[in-house]
Formats: sequence, structure tokens, C-alpha cells
Amino acid sequence: MALYEHVFLARQDLSQQQVDALVEQYKGVISENGGSVGRVENWGLKSLTYRVNKNRKAYYTLMDLTCPPAALKEMERQMGLSEDVLRFMTIKVEAHEEGVSAMMQKREERSERGDRGGFGDRGPRSFGDRDRGDRGPRSFGDRDGGDRGPRRPREAAEGAAE
Repeated sequence: MALYEHVFLARQDLSQQQVDALVEQYKGVISENGGSVGRVENWGLKSLTYRVNKNRKAYYTLMDLTCPPAALKEMERQMGLSEDVLRFMTIKVEAHEEGVSAMMQKREERSERGDRGGFGDRGPRSFGDRDRGDRGPRSFGDRDGGDRGPRRPREAAEGAAE
């Protein structure tokens, strides 16, 4: 059987219990068709880069699947019909990752550091104190009228008197 990683985005107005029910529904589809679901990670409610069906946020969920292609096709068909699922993507992999995914690792690192993602202390220098260093000679785009290279003569506009 083939190995897949499957991520789907559920609508923002669902509750976490409804998202969990969707996961259980799709697990049932996979198992009915001779496959199995390994790791399931709920990445939580995240902002979308752009609006999708009037949603600015979505619940992200990752599923590791071991199933025949027919089972995957049936699950994707049902997701396409569901109004609760905004987008989904399936990738065929050689082997499933051990441990938590990169998304969950980022979340754990932020919680360990106590980083809230704000504009707090940025280290020894603040934003305005950035040292840009020596930039070297300026290019032909100088404002001081330096050498800009050869100029092309202007061409007369069509229909203009010469």
C-alpha cells in the first residue's frame, strides 16, 4: 500500500469537536476501503494568506495515511463535496516522519521561549538602530546626476509634426 501525508483546511466557524468529527469520518472512509490512518495532528486555527470562500482563518489538520489509491480517491471525493472542508492536499511519501511535524515543532519552540509573536525585545539593537555598514559606490541610478550611461534619442510620437 502507498504512504501519503494529507492536510486539509476546515472552516473557521466550526468548533474543534466538529473538526475532530470530520477526522473520524475520513478515518472511517479510509479504513472501509482497506487502509489505515497513523498520526493525526491538529495544528489549530491559523490565519490564511488570502480569503477562501469568505474565510480568513481555517483549522489545519495533518493525517498520515497508509492506503490504496482507491481509498484516497474516495476520501478526496467526499472532501470535495463537503462544505466544511475548504482545501486539501495529499502528497505521496516514501516513509512517514517519526515524531511531530515541523509545524508542531515550531509551536513547541515558541512556547518554550515564551515568544508571543509580538514586537517585544528584538535583542541588543532595536529596529531603528540597524547598522547598514559600508554600501560602497552608488550605481548609475544616483540622484546627484552621476554617469548614467548612454541615452537613446527620443523617438517622435506617431502623427506628431516634425
